[in-house]
Amino acid sequence: MSAPREGNLEAPTRHPIAWKNPDFYNEESALNELERIFDICHGCRRCVSLCASFPTLFDLIDESKTGEVDGVDKKDYWKVVDQCYLCDLCYMTKCPYVPPHEWNVDYPHTMLRAKAIKFQKGGVGLGEKLLASTDVHGQFAGIPVVVQVANAVSKSKPARAAMESVLHVDRNAWLPSLATRKFRSAAPKSQDFAVKDGAKTPGKVAIYSTCYVNYNEPGIGMDLLKILDHNEVPYVLVSKEKCCGMPKLELGDLESVDKSKQANIPVLAQYAEQGYAILSAVPSCTLMFKQELPLMYPDDAQVQAVKKAMWDPFEYLMARKRDGLLKTEFSQPLGKISYQVPCHSRVQNIGKKTEEMLKMVPDTFVQTNERCSGHAGTYGVKLGMHETAMKIGKPLFKRMAEHPQGGLPDYISSDCPLGGHHINQGFERNALGAPKLEHPLSLVRIAYGLK
Repeated sequence: MSAPREGNLEAPTRHPIAWKNPDFYNEESALNELERIFDICHGCRRCVSLCASFPTLFDLIDESKTGEVDGVDKKDYWKVVDQCYLCDLCYMTKCPYVPPHEWNVDYPHTMLRAKAIKFQKGGVGLGEKLLASTDVHGQFAGIPVVVQVANAVSKSKPARAAMESVLHVDRNAWLPSLATRKFRSAAPKSQDFAVKDGAKTPGKVAIYSTCYVNYNEPGIGMDLLKILDHNEVPYVLVSKEKCCGMPKLELGDLESVDKSKQANIPVLAQYAEQGYAILSAVPSCTLMFKQELPLMYPDDAQVQAVKKAMWDPFEYLMARKRDGLLKTEFSQPLGKISYQVPCHSRVQNIGKKTEEMLKMVPDTFVQTNERCSGHAGTYGVKLGMHETAMKIGKPLFKRMAEHPQGGLPDYISSDCPLGGHHINQGFERNALGAPKLEHPLSLVRIAYGLK
């Protein structure tokens, strides 16, 4: 019998997530699969630098009586699971044993299975559940007095201490403010442009706002609309939407993911059927519709239609350029940019589309960084995780502070808004200087000279 060869010689493939199979929630079966995969990881250790999950695992093994996986108490497996934030980078960029390799290692989705079991057993606390309920705390956005009070409270030291005690949100972690007006209510209607389909792109766009843009930073969405308007692309906002479900997925709360799917997919599928490109300005939300939901519902035709119609904004804009339908005259140079590609952008396997567009701007120098910021959704604000998130991001922060053109960049930027603010906090925490934080869509709006 020949020895198993290393994988990654072929494109990685993903198996459907069998979350409706009763065995998915069989704890003994899941722990046996964790043991199998942990043993493979122990013999490889290629992913040790990605996140805290792998060092946690390897420390448990190295400190055990046998120095092997069989020496680790299975109860300690949960320590490894808790450190995984489903960034997917081990699967997409590091692991040599992913399918179609015969060892069939899918570390993130094995972690997801374990998280689902933990959630079903009642192992997830109220604070984590509330933190992941973006539609719940976002409903207060746009109510002037409530917003002012909530934003003031979130910056109050006594209130943050209370949040840390009750909800386990680290008092030192950056938290987003609520917007005084929601994006969905503030967004202007599109001009009546003619629809110009390209060979690669639909000529009309439907915007899936995302919770974050709608409730916290509507300016990102506004800048996207301005860019579309400048390029004479007619747009609409989807008629109604709920959270994409990614925060609930990270908890293992798959029933809540299903509820979001039942609300979102029939609406989005109508836009897909009508020939719209569906754009989402938050990579994790885009990935949810491109990868996670299609794997959870492999036989749902509407889910698969939405997957095909869903675009990252820069993926769409650069495809428009290839169609000869993007304006490439920029009036405002941007100088030195240190840009981070978020993990959930890399996993979409679309290439460096944001970098491509920023590099079209004259007198603009883009330093692209592909290291994880450490924020990872709700992980970066949780008590016990925030400091780890800062340590994970520290090499990135230092790298971004040293621009190849010399000195600090003029701008730091990331497609992930939360990751961007985490990087900004990392600059402050490590006394690396204070370049301006701008989302890449905002940088393009500036470069176009749009107000």
